Amino acid sequence: MARYRFETDEHVLFRETLRKFLLKEAAPHYDEWEKNRLIPVSFWRKLGEMGFLCPQVEEQYGGLGLDFSYGVIIGEEMERIGAGLTGVGLHNDIVVPYIESFGSEEQKKRWLPGCISADWITGVAMTEPGTGSDLANIQTTAIKEGDHYIVNGQKTFITNGVNGNLFLVVVKTNPQAEPKHRGISLLMIEEGTPGFTKDRKLDKVGMHSQDTAELYFEDCRVPVANLIGDEGKGFRYLMEKLQQERLVVALAAQTASEDMLQMTLDYVKSREAFGKPIGSFQNTQFKLAEIATKVELGKTFLESLIEDHIAGKDVVTKVSMAKYWITETAREISAECMQLHGGYGYMEEYKIARRYRDIPVASIYAGTNEIMKMIIAKNMGL
Repeated sequence: MARYRFETDEHVLFRETLRKFLLKEAAPHYDEWEKNRLIPVSFWRKLGEMGFLCPQVEEQYGGLGLDFSYGVIIGEEMERIGAGLTGVGLHNDIVVPYIESFGSEEQKKRWLPGCISADWITGVAMTEPGTGSDLANIQTTAIKEGDHYIVNGQKTFITNGVNGNLFLVVVKTNPQAEPKHRGISLLMIEEGTPGFTKDRKLDKVGMHSQDTAELYFEDCRVPVANLIGDEGKGFRYLMEKLQQERLVVALAAQTASEDMLQMTLDYVKSREAFGKPIGSFQNTQFKLAEIATKVELGKTFLESLIEDHIAGKDVVTKVSMAKYWITETAREISAECMQLHGGYGYMEEYKIARRYRDIPVASIYAGTNEIMKMIIAKNMGL
């Protein structure tokens, strides 16, 4: 059965195939991955074999040539298993599109086939210890020396930082540029490049199976051939692609909200107190009616936004609204649903506990919700 207006029979079949795959290859192992704090690379390779990595890539590079609507399906089904699988969406819909849109023909031939097979697992290195949302003030430098850039700096909170071996790194190629954002460029840096090291896997509050790490660059020699697009245009490229990243985050939060609503409905129908199901109490009914309304509003808004994005429309304001509102709503829903689970909701064996600790970071990454509100206000003429 189609979930969205834009879904065809091909979309429905794709979703069914993916869901069966995940129920076999991911769901039975997810708790173990959470305990191990890592998803094995072997799972990534299975995704590649099934065609679930970068299906949007053109056929000439080994992809399926599909549009973002298939990425939506992959994102939803991954999130239903658990938020720790978010690294797949980052690879598919956030990092690889930079190579597709701004990479040279040589770069596409060099990296895209491996991104589809999981020989390359990608990450994007923007955030630094002293710089988050203020990208214009990054401190990592890349100074040209002959046919190489000499990269020095540190990146933190890098998704796929452990499993990843190909990183889109935001650097300053002209530290003296005014305004500052005109000095920003993008470099692809491969694991094994001299001067590039990974530090510890970061211990997060939630999303335990999703690997997040710090990256260090000390006199790291990166070939000029690894420059994505033109020197000094990195900030413009980031602003263009951040819209899809924020849409991906909103989609994950929406899926998590739907999942939390369903698990809580199931729980209150079976859990009894004072001799009857707690779902029969008026407070429970009112709370779930409110949550169901918020979920439906989010779904409707998101569907129209996805359609506009696929159609190539300007979605900067609306995607900022969606990212801010849907992630904040998901956080509120996680607290309400945990409360309705009572003491059991605080137990790790109940999925709501994992949702409760996984969802808050969605308000922070891909641009904090405070930045989203600034964008909205600016586009209102304020």
